[in-house]
Amino acid sequence: MSDKSSRIPESKTVQQHLANERTFLAWVRTGIAMAGIGFLAAGFGFHSTTYDRIAHLAAIITGITSLFGGIAVIGCSAIAYHRKRTQINEQTFQATTGLITFLSLLLLVIGLALAVLLYVLLFPA
Repeated sequence: MSDKSSRIPESKTVQQHLANERTFLAWVRTGIAMAGIGFLAAGFGFHSTTYDRIAHLAAIITGITSLFGGIAVIGCSAIAYHRKRTQINEQTFQATTGLITFLSLLLLVIGLALAVLLYVLLFPA
């Protein structure tokens, strides 16, 4: 009977670990999508017939920011995954907002750069 009671907390921990893995994989998909946005933005800038200096600059800023931002999100999510794994095992889990804040600011910069790029491409000077 005591063997069954020791398995109940373990099954709850398994669910937490699986949720942690799903969250990690979602962050990886987000990072890959961000890197893809960078390549897409660079393609718009370099294949434009109304290509000018501002479009080139916006494409470079968007591409580099998206690529390195995507890599950073994947790296930070791996660190967060391992930290949460340890916290789950030690039952000392505390939620953090660092990755969320970083991603929000990064997406704001990328969004602004994309807006400038689209404006320049749609309304050439």
